[in-house]
Amino acid sequence: MGSNPLIDPMAFENERWSESRRQGIVDLPTYYISRHEVTVAQFKAFADATGYRADPLALQGPLNHPVANVSWTDALAYARWLDARLRESEQTPEPLKQLLADGWRVTIPDEAQWEKAARGSEGRIYPWGNQPSRDKANYSGTSTTPVGSHACPECQYGLHDMSGNVWEWTRSPYQPLPFDPSDDRTNLAEDALWVMRGGSFNDAENNARAAVRGAADPGARRPFIGFRLVITRL
Repeated sequence: MGSNPLIDPMAFENERWSESRRQGIVDLPTYYISRHEVTVAQFKAFADATGYRADPLALQGPLNHPVANVSWTDALAYARWLDARLRESEQTPEPLKQLLADGWRVTIPDEAQWEKAARGSEGRIYPWGNQPSRDKANYSGTSTTPVGSHACPECQYGLHDMSGNVWEWTRSPYQPLPFDPSDDRTNLAEDALWVMRGGSFNDAENNARAAVRGAADPGARRPFIGFRLVITRL
């Protein structure tokens, strides 16, 4: 995690691992992350089923685009609903049902999980490599595109839109690196901002980098912020 400006000249200071080191290594337990960002259709299904008071703008637009105008609390509410639905549904695939029975949960990723998924094991600057490419992601544009529109065969884990389209909420409070998973569970009431990752359709290439760290108030609903999910053992 983190960025070395000798390797990545666009690195921001908040990507520095510590006072003495530019980058660090985090060994993460196994987890699963969704291939695409949550779509308007998926979030609308949640709102329709529960009567959740979402921002009306989040329920508008093309159904196959990433949902936006969702807050951090909206993202967690959706994840909790989906977790419950998967546990009770007879259509849930058996391997997934077993994970949930064994104590795994559907939620949003912490920022280490997100960065590992985006950078791969090689610490890439972008999910596909070390050079920007608008063929691989939707950035420096004017609007969102359908999820999965930009093929990225070079991306290590077969994921789409880790760069661009919409910023993605994480469950990590915005604090200086180094990353510590315990930060997700202590003093949460004192944290004013939560980390979002990946840049959006209207960001330049510097914010489409896999290590870039954005942050927003948990109640913020913006047309350029969405999310994706993980299944992880909490």
